[in-house]
Amino acid sequence: MRNYRNLDVWKKGLEILKKIYKISDKFPEKEKYGLTSQITRAVVSILSNIAEGSGRNSNPQMINFLSISKGSAYEVEAQLIIAFELAYISEAELNECIELIDHYCRMNQKFQNYLKKITNGTQ
Repeated sequence: MRNYRNLDVWKKGLEILKKIYKISDKFPEKEKYGLTSQITRAVVSILSNIAEGSGRNSNPQMINFLSISKGSAYEVEAQLIIAFELAYISEAELNECIELIDHYCRMNQKFQNYLKKITNGTQ
């Protein structure tokens, strides 16, 4: 079992979460049950899946949850693009968030690759 709070991938996910909550707080009230709700659920899912995977008893299960977490990050990215297209966020905010998400996805994939190596005994 891993302490997920010490993982760099968790810390980067938390950075994204804080940024998304700050940005989505500026969305119009009419989006409260639409885009705002969707994007905040997706960003919470990034962290929740890391935590759940950490509590599992095997690297293959952790890898699966990391993969789901990465999928949630791409979901957040798509929702940010929608928010930009609807003029809820600026291009600078969009680019900053996409950069954070790209960094997170690379970290996530590297961690998955590492876990695969140690699981297969090729380290």
